[in-house]
Amino acid sequence: MGIRFCTHGNLIVIVIEDEEVIELKKRKKQKLKKSLETKTKAATEIQAWWRGTLVRRTLLHAALRAWIIQRWWRQTLESLMQKKRREALVTYANTVRAVVKIQSLVRMWRIHWRYCQVLNAIRVIQCHWECHNCYTCALLRGHCVVTATHLQFHIEIINS
Repeated sequence: MGIRFCTHGNLIVIVIEDEEVIELKKRKKQKLKKSLETKTKAATEIQAWWRGTLVRRTLLHAALRAWIIQRWWRQTLESLMQKKRREALVTYANTVRAVVKIQSLVRMWRIHWRYCQVLNAIRVIQCHWECHNCYTCALLRGHCVVTATHLQFHIEIINS
């Protein structure tokens, strides 16, 4: 049973319904409500699954891109390190070559200086010996040994 009013508010309609009909309508409404809730819940679960799939896919793509960038950066750093090592090796080799050249020049200069000293000493001895050679009949025999550290000079006077 129910009372309904007209939309204009003038007419009153009294409807008397059977209790069974009312009960049927309630059950129908509950079934529709349950069906709607079930469909809504299923749709919500599907949407949640799809959003999770999209998020996982996005995260996977982001992780792959990050991995690619990291690999590129590591390769770049490695090539820079190789370039620096190569430059350091070239610098070291040039330094060693320069040191060896300087050492060689210094040794050459020292030996030349000693040789000049010995040559001057021989000239002095020869000059003095020529003066004495007139009075004696002796010969000079010389022997010179050059080593890395010093110069040895031996002179023998041979009387004939």
